[in-house]
Parts: sequence; C-alpha cells; structure tokens
Amino acid sequence: MIRLNCFFQAKRGKYNEALEAAILLTAKSQKHEGNIAYDVFESATRKDIFMICETWQDQESLDKHSATPEFTECVAKIQACGELKLEKFDF
Repeated sequence: MIRLNCFFQAKRGKYNEALEAAILLTAKSQKHEGNIAYDVFESATRKDIFMICETWQDQESLDKHSATPEFTECVAKIQACGELKLEKFDF
C-alpha cells in the first residue's frame, strides 16, 4: 500500500481555484482502479492550506492514476495557484 500526503499552500487570491481543482481531482480519482482512499482536507487554522490524502493499492495503480488526463490537468491548475509538497509512505 502507498500513502501520499500532498500539502498545498495557495498564492494570494488563488485558494478557491486550487481547491476546486483538488475537489474535481478527488471525485475522479476515487473511481480509479487500485484507489483505497482519496480526500481533501482544509486546515482549521490557516486559510491558505489544504491537503490531499490518498492511499493506493500498489505502485502500478498510482502510476496509472498519475498518467490520466484529469490528474495532469488538475495538478497543473493546483501548481499554478501555489506550492505543493509531497510526502510518500510505503506500507
């Protein structure tokens, strides 16, 4: 199993645009083969931070997910709105 925590910090005025892309990506990714869990969490203390938390069955499933058009498009939108930091854990 693979867990990814993707932390996002928005540029000024870009939070909502990034969050919309993250929510769209989440809705589509939850249907991908090998997905165990996928969700977006907003910070309770910072209005410019959210986290995408995802769990995948294996590296093959994650690789297929990362190659989808929705992943490429949504991640590009999110990255244009701020900074992403990725933490990866293999179980």
